[in-house]
Amino acid sequence: MKKDRKVVLVGTGFVGMSMAYSFLTTGGVDELVLIDVDKEKALGEAMDLQHGLPYARNKIIIKTGDYEECNDAEIVVITAGTAQKPGQSRLDMTSVNAKIIKSITESVMNSGFDGILVIASNPVDIMTYVAWKVSGLVKERVIGSGTILDTARLRYLMSEYLSISTNNIHAYIMGEHGDSSFVPWTHAYVGSKCLLELLDEKGKDLNDLNDIYHQVQQAAYEIINRKKATFYGIGLALNRLVQAILNDEHTILTVSAYQDGEYGWNDMYIGVPAIVGHNGIESIVKIPLNEVDQGKFDASAKTLKDIKEEVVNVNLK
Repeated sequence: MKKDRKVVLVGTGFVGMSMAYSFLTTGGVDELVLIDVDKEKALGEAMDLQHGLPYARNKIIIKTGDYEECNDAEIVVITAGTAQKPGQSRLDMTSVNAKIIKSITESVMNSGFDGILVIASNPVDIMTYVAWKVSGLVKERVIGSGTILDTARLRYLMSEYLSISTNNIHAYIMGEHGDSSFVPWTHAYVGSKCLLELLDEKGKDLNDLNDIYHQVQQAAYEIINRKKATFYGIGLALNRLVQAILNDEHTILTVSAYQDGEYGWNDMYIGVPAIVGHNGIESIVKIPLNEVDQGKFDASAKTLKDIKEEVVNVNLK
């Protein structure tokens, strides 16, 4: 029987631990179990978090464990895998991480796990597909972090550009969590106002949008070149995704979701707006894309499909 608000984290690197630490400040989780191939590191991380519990938002059981802990967990979050290095694209990591995710998912499922899998390992769209195929879970219960961080970056930059709260910026990054992502600008809003109309009224140059998107697209590379890794943003994004599931929020997040013809593609995971709740992905929000944006989506999907067929299918045999 699943325990309410029990989360297992597989991978105690910077990303996983940024998420873990965030739970101390936001609350919302009753039990957090850390699993890592380096058991001593996992134990050290658990001890470090435990010592902050007197100042945490609410009581949390924090401990290390092995894969049997997944048996009664509501959510298992996988962040393990080789990290992206300077000059390396997310897709360059595919073959190595596919083997890692396959092995981890098998171990998770062998425990009798029957909850929701959240994948953050890169390239996340491909790794989410691997986890889904290996797990045997229904597609709605395997979710990738997708473009949830890209969208946060977009909202932040748009907020700075317009001097308007991020809470009132309603715009999405869609497609691959990577270089072929795109923004459907015709479906971007500030409050209830169409973004393009607002910019026209303010006399702002629409070319600025291309600059903003370019900053979003290059953000990870810029951060990695400066500090070797990105982790705070994705850690908080994963916290947000986990909370949406645990609280049955039915909120729209741009996650990596299985495509069953929604945007003209099948048998793949890719970043799209989706309604997330206690059952995982409740439904995909189908945005009517114009010809240009559909072309961008198709190009992004083809990039992922080609990699999946070349690398992933080989590693799953």
